[in-house]
Amino acid sequence: MARIEGSAEQPGEISSGKSEHATVGHWHQAHPGEVRWPVSVVVLLVVGLQLSLPTDLRFLWPFWSSATELVFLAAITVLNPRRINRHYAVTRVLALILTSIMSVSNIWSVALLIHALAKGGVNNATNLLLSGGSIWLTNVVVFALWYWEFDRGGPGARALARRPFPDFLFPQMSDPRYAPRHWAPSFFDYLYTSFTNATAFSPTDVMPLTRWAKFLMLVQSMVSLLTVGLVIARAVNILR
Repeated sequence: MARIEGSAEQPGEISSGKSEHATVGHWHQAHPGEVRWPVSVVVLLVVGLQLSLPTDLRFLWPFWSSATELVFLAAITVLNPRRINRHYAVTRVLALILTSIMSVSNIWSVALLIHALAKGGVNNATNLLLSGGSIWLTNVVVFALWYWEFDRGGPGARALARRPFPDFLFPQMSDPRYAPRHWAPSFFDYLYTSFTNATAFSPTDVMPLTRWAKFLMLVQSMVSLLTVGLVIARAVNILR
């Protein structure tokens, strides 16, 4: 019997007759993109929270860092004011720098708070809870921005369906019956993921798939645990 060329496939190989996209999920498709304003609002919220902290818990040159964040936000808004439906290298770089500045500023505040608590220098429970809550909420927003910026290459790349494999698995992605046909995660979905990870100290319904996603969620849980645990413990001791 004559041997038929190409009739047998080696394990792990994909048949040449099948498209690469046949292996990806139903959610892998282009969509109109996200609106810009929700992200701008939460960035303004972070700037306000950072400025509301006591002087001894703020980042170095707090007004300059806040002004820099506002300048970056303004530049991003001018370059792409309405809908994020394309991948623009300039706005993506500006957004990553903006998120980095906010992250460094908040980590600095966390370190100062831990140092103050370790030295016993905080004696007002109300101010402690307000400051700790502000730092914790900033932590939630900042990590939501990181998840949103990195998942499948960022919002612009997701709108174009550039990358076939996700970094986060949302419930709607596991079964097409759970969402409309053209469903795609928006910033609020990443904000919810960040909030639940910061409160439960672990993933809940959204699973990290890649190593960078797992690492970021690990760091966020650690920062949140330190902030919440130390603040509550110190506040209880003060109230006693």
